[in-house]
Amino acid sequence: MAFMPWTEELQVGIAEIDEQHRWLVDQTNALHDAMQGSAQPAQIGELLEGLMDYTMNHFIVEETLFIRSDYPHSEAHLAQHNLFSSQVMSLLSRHEQGEAVGMEALELLKEWLIHHILKVDKAYVGHFRSHGAG
Repeated sequence: MAFMPWTEELQVGIAEIDEQHRWLVDQTNALHDAMQGSAQPAQIGELLEGLMDYTMNHFIVEETLFIRSDYPHSEAHLAQHNLFSSQVMSLLSRHEQGEAVGMEALELLKEWLIHHILKVDKAYVGHFRSHGAG
């Protein structure tokens, strides 16, 4: 069983966003699988960096939709993106300094993805759809 199974509940109904969320969940599971095996610190670092890069690109997609649709809660949503980015950057930095942060990263990713998708992202769906997204 996957560390973080993808379920229909995690879908927001906007194809591009769902595809990106699915990739993030899949990569979180790949990080978990690597940690369960004999992954070297360099492999863990590559997975963390890939997750960070992709997450930043995902945020850009969402934030572009905020601007295009004049989303009224974009400032609060952006603040959550910034907080998460700083948390992941801190984990990456600590990893590069030799600290074992894999389990902490997994828990952060799982908790954040589930909360962010189910609560924060689903809150924008109606607004985006009424402005042509989806």
